[in-house]
Order: sequence, then structure tokens, then C-alpha cells
Amino acid sequence: MKEKVFRNPDAVLDIQDKPRALPWIGLSLQHLFTMFGATVLVPKLVGLDPGIALVSSGIGTLVYLMITKGKIPAYLGSSFAFITAMQMLLATKGYGAIAQGAITTGIVYFIVSMIVKRSGTDWLNKILPPIVVGPVVMVIGLGLASNAANSAMFNATGDYDFKYVLVALLTLGLTIFFNMWFKGFLGLIPILLGIVSGYIIALAFGIVDTSIIQQAAWFALPNFEIPFVQYTPTLEIGAIITMAPIAFVTMTEHIGHLMVLNKLTKRNFFENPGLHKTLAGDGAAQIVAGLIGGPPVTSYGENIGVLAITRVHSVFVIGGAAVFAIALGFVGKISAVILSIPGPVISGISFVLFGVIAASGLKILIENKIDFDRKKNLLIASVILVTGIGGLVVESGAFTLSAMALATVLGIFLNLILPNVARNEEK
Repeated sequence: MKEKVFRNPDAVLDIQDKPRALPWIGLSLQHLFTMFGATVLVPKLVGLDPGIALVSSGIGTLVYLMITKGKIPAYLGSSFAFITAMQMLLATKGYGAIAQGAITTGIVYFIVSMIVKRSGTDWLNKILPPIVVGPVVMVIGLGLASNAANSAMFNATGDYDFKYVLVALLTLGLTIFFNMWFKGFLGLIPILLGIVSGYIIALAFGIVDTSIIQQAAWFALPNFEIPFVQYTPTLEIGAIITMAPIAFVTMTEHIGHLMVLNKLTKRNFFENPGLHKTLAGDGAAQIVAGLIGGPPVTSYGENIGVLAITRVHSVFVIGGAAVFAIALGFVGKISAVILSIPGPVISGISFVLFGVIAASGLKILIENKIDFDRKKNLLIASVILVTGIGGLVVESGAFTLSAMALATVLGIFLNLILPNVARNEEK
């Protein structure tokens, strides 16, 4: 029987809609610019080549789209969850150890994927009711709010700079203007227009480092690290033990992002194509990254924010961004231009992107008519929001449980153990 095709009436371009050539380029570049800063920041912090991170994110995204049958508009970029572990392993063992850890996390994803396929997803509704999902989605949006604000206020030396604040606010104002008043194609790319406008303003204020553009080569072969080609791998049990548990942290983020996408696209990706497919896609992308020399990847909330603002949910647009990312991994000059976009410009955009995601979480609570006069609901939401937005983390050696993952775990735990009605609420 042929699968019934659903189309989201609120989407400008729905998941399977293919844009015309020129708009397609602009829409894909918008996603590329949005994810670029975070994707190249991870390898910079670890000591890997940013070019290979772009290539691995692009290939990983295409692999994910293929495994999920082109049904989920998600972009996969470098994961921040593995930074501490990768820094330690690169300093002591070299990239081969990181590769084994990344491949192992991908295998963990596959194992969990098979378990989910056998057990179904009914359990998700029990552990992730609206009172947990809503605040978790809000945390996804607001968890990096302080980082965005700091980038809008402090310069490279850590000093407060009013020029930075002004550039961030002007970028924010222009992005809102483009989103509200532009029509047609220009109305679909407010984020891209905001970044370009903000960059021009930043140039006028003299806060753009153009030296990295001048020094960059037009063609730059990424620093591939392919086993048995660039190096001979040896079994690194320590790396495997260190990185494998972190897979469960990124799985929590993965599920959280799917919740947001479900809401935006009016679909249930847990059922179609199925959580097992999305986990397998993410795991395969991580394995690909480990095989070519990149950091592990994960879905990006920033790109989900673009989906929410533009209402362009096309997987063809996401795929286009992935192709551009792969190409830019080889074009040093253009990569340097994007890399030179200063923090205040990205912050001005982030104020919108992160806020839209947070508002989606609030919408979940409103639509499900969550009663906050009930103490259980009030306590669950309070704990998730404060621990998640406050940045509470659990660290043990190289293992780190991120604030978002910890907030989700605490929310699930409280929902399962707290009675529906407190004793002093009983009549």
C-alpha cells in the first residue's frame, strides 16, 4: 500500500519540497553559515583540522538523510560533548584513539537502535510526557543563552566592549526586520541576510579580523586521518571506555532535538521513520567521522532554529548545506571569510534562533494545558529549567554529563517517582 503523503500547511517548503535553483542556494547557505561557527570551533578547541570537521559534518549529514529516508530535516555538526575526552586522547594517544572512540559511540548508537526497534517507542510517551518535553525543549533553546550574551559583550581580551553590544543589537534588529517585512525569496533567508548585514556592520566598526582571510590559501586539502592510510591503528581500550558512555549524553540531545522537530513539522519522527532509524543515522555519521579524521557529530539546535523561523523544512535545503560544507572543506579562502564572522554577529542571530526553540517548548506546555497548580508539574519544570539553563554538569574524569542531558534525566526521574497528587493536595 502506498504511504499516504502528509503536508504541513504551515510550512513554506515542506520536507519533500524541492526549491528552485537560486533560492535553493541561498537557503542552503543560510544553514551553512548558521552551523559553521560551532562546527569549526570544536576542532579548534581540540587541535584538529577545521576543514576535515566541515567535510565530516557534510558527509555525516548526507548519510543521516539517506538512512532516515529523507524524512527528517536535521543537520549534523561537530559535537561539543566529546571535547574534554578528545583533548585528553589527542594529547596522549593521537587521533587514532579518538577515531576508535568515535566509531565505538556509533556502534553504541546502532546497538540502542536495534533495542528500540524490538521494543517499540510506547515507552517514550511514559518517560517523556509534555511536562518533561516542554521544559527540556526550553533548555535546548536557552542553555547557550549566556554564551550568546557573553559573545555579544566581551572582546577577544575578555573586556566589555560597547561596540560588540551595538553590533549584536543591530544584527538582531535587522534580522527581525528582514523576517517581519521582507516577502518572497528574501523573506525566506532572514538569517542569511542578518549575518551578511551584521558582517558589513562589524567591518565598519573594525572588529573583523581580516588577516585570516589574507593568509588562507584558495585550495587547502583537509587533514584526513584514514586508518591504514595515514596511520596504523592499534587497539585503544582506554579511548573506547572513555568515549562510549558519552554516546548516551548525545542520545539525550538527539531525542530532545527530535521533539522540537516533531513540533515544528507536525509529524512524529519517533514513529516514522522511527527512532531506531534516526539513532542508526546518527551512529553511522559518527562512524564516518571517525574513519576520515573528524570529530564525532550530532544534530544542531541552531539549524532547527532556522527551520522554525523560516518555515522552510526541506531536506533538499539541508542536503545542499551538507554539500556546501564538504566543498568548503577544500576552499580555504571562503572558509576563512566565514570563520572571520565575529562573535557579536553570531550572537545577534542566536538571540533569535535560541529564543524560537525555547518558545516552542513553552508552546508545548500551553497546548497540553499543563496545570502548574499541581505540585508535581511545578517541581518537574522548575528542576529542569534551573539545572539546564543554569549549566549544572556532572564530571568524572573525561566523562561529562552536559547540563541539558542532566536536566532531562532529572525530569524523567522526577516524573516517574513523584505521585500525581501530593499528600497536602489531597482533598
